[in-house]
Amino acid sequence: MLAEPAPALSDLALGLVVVLLAMRLGHAPEVHRYWRTSFWWAGIAALAGFVHHGFVKFSDRWDEPSWAVISAMVVIAVSYLLAGTVAEVLGPRHHRTFWLLRSIGIVAYACLAATGHAGVTALLACESLTMVSILILWGVAARRRDPMAVPMIIALAASGAAAGTKALDPDVTGRVALDPTSVYHLAQIAGMVLLYYAVSAPRRAVPEPSPAT
Repeated sequence: MLAEPAPALSDLALGLVVVLLAMRLGHAPEVHRYWRTSFWWAGIAALAGFVHHGFVKFSDRWDEPSWAVISAMVVIAVSYLLAGTVAEVLGPRHHRTFWLLRSIGIVAYACLAATGHAGVTALLACESLTMVSILILWGVAARRRDPMAVPMIIALAASGAAAGTKALDPDVTGRVALDPTSVYHLAQIAGMVLLYYAVSAPRRAVPEPSPAT
């Protein structure tokens, strides 16, 4: 018997889908390894979420440590998402730019921790700053008419909308016999599928503007 059946099974569905997508990306040599790694970590985090909601929730002792480990996996997945974005938009040699952008969420969390507000919730909230950086970079790419930009922005917006479902009133999600966390897991499947199609689409060179005459 599962401790939290709906969140556990929806996390299992999310994890299986994302791991399958990660495996498919492994057969696409043109896809940067950062994208594959991000999918693997996201999939493993969701599968760990199945274990957490299904079994660890029975234990008061291991509940918070388990959730902390899963949150760390999500942070790693987001880090590789940023790394893939920097590589695609700016080029593979912008390591300093990656660490500069990555430090935004880290510094924000360090400030919260210094004021006594450390915790998993604060950590994940600070990761939203990294996601904003990712969206800004793809906005720059869209201005350059990068064909990958619009699909990426759509995918990221879908994932953001999925995250927003966690704030829904349980009475609303209860109409479909689910809780907000389970709705989030299922909605995130759509976001990850869109992200998969965005990163696996054939790359096309952006045409150079014709010289003024």
